Amino acid sequence: MLIVEDDRDTREMLGRFLELEGFDVRTAPNGQAALDTLHQPDDVHPCVIILDLMMPVMNGWQFREIQKTDPDLAEIPVVVVTAAGPRDDIPSITADAWLSKPVDFDRLLATIGPLCERQ
Repeated sequence: MLIVEDDRDTREMLGRFLELEGFDVRTAPNGQAALDTLHQPDDVHPCVIILDLMMPVMNGWQFREIQKTDPDLAEIPVVVVTAAGPRDDIPSITADAWLSKPVDFDRLLATIGPLCERQ
């Protein structure tokens, strides 16, 4: 899976937790870095992208628009994880699931479990 999160502490905490749960985890600090990672020549696409919305360089909305139009990336499921507030208050973004921060780890596992296999 790929965690796209600008806050280093949050990114590392999510990554460590998910690795301890048996998932293969990669991280990126913003949408552009995530696209760069996803376009590596020998890159195996992640089973899911965990996406923050408010980030510098390229935010979650911009990343998602590019991802949806890229035939190599469009089918990768996206789980938005954000502190931006209630979903109804946030400009529209399509995602397979939506979680609020602080992250409820049981709910996160229940959300990504059907999308990813543990190693």
